[in-house]
Amino acid sequence: MASAPPMDFNNYYGQPQPPSYEETVAAAAPQYTTYSNTAPPPVYDKTPQPAYPTQAYNQMYPEQSNAAGPSNVVVQTVYVQPGAVFGDFPVHVHCSMCTQMVLTRLVHDNGVLTWLTCLSLSIVGCLYGCCLIPFCVDSLKDVKHHCPNCNNLLGVYKRL
Repeated sequence: MASAPPMDFNNYYGQPQPPSYEETVAAAAPQYTTYSNTAPPPVYDKTPQPAYPTQAYNQMYPEQSNAAGPSNVVVQTVYVQPGAVFGDFPVHVHCSMCTQMVLTRLVHDNGVLTWLTCLSLSIVGCLYGCCLIPFCVDSLKDVKHHCPNCNNLLGVYKRL
């Protein structure tokens, strides 16, 4: 039992009827024609092209004569360390101050994680000195890497 009357496909309120399947297939089929009376396309040959013209070398800046004698040249060596990752452990790095390859000396310093742990312990109820335990644990502190020869700061590892 249908609740609506069937649609009338014959009258689309002034719209033209769509083409039939046969008309659509016939219009979409490619039209092949043979060209027996036409000449073949021209053949292009690759002829060598002349080389680019060369120019005489012109120096942009004139040479300066150094009548006073040879000048001293200062060479500065820059070491780039792509793999230097500072963490909880000592690292082999090149110190730029003493120009030595060293194993860093670690110094633990109170950081953000230490203070947040102390605050969270005091909120939980450890008010009688137990909230100060994070200041004694090195694994909660920030780590500073120093050169053992010249005491230069080489890097810092922050927990948070």
